[in-house]
Amino acid sequence: MLDDFPEPELFTLNCPTQQILDIIADKWSVIVLYCLAYRSRRYNEIQRRIEGISQKVLTQTLRKLERYGLIERKVLSQMPLSIEYSLTSLGETLIDPLLAIASWSRKHFCEVIASRDRYEQQDLSQF
Repeated sequence: MLDDFPEPELFTLNCPTQQILDIIADKWSVIVLYCLAYRSRRYNEIQRRIEGISQKVLTQTLRKLERYGLIERKVLSQMPLSIEYSLTSLGETLIDPLLAIASWSRKHFCEVIASRDRYEQQDLSQF
């Protein structure tokens, strides 16, 4: 299947793929990008939508994604302060790969969990 593609240079520190994965491949970055894929949202709306994310982690994630040009922050009003976040055109280019990962996850979730359970059972039986 991969014979037609050259092996990526993922094993070097300067590899662009490795550097980009450092930016976007953590749990919260992917979920925030996915949350903004459908429309712009205000901070509180993002926080309510994403279960389990703390205010600190959401703020750090939004700043990181903004820093790298994947989302934009727009101040809607000063009093009371109202801020909206949306994907940039660069951020929008990640939607198809994220949808592919989400689709793969739904399709193979049971297999992955079953494999994990088998592994853990083997691990426990060795002790």
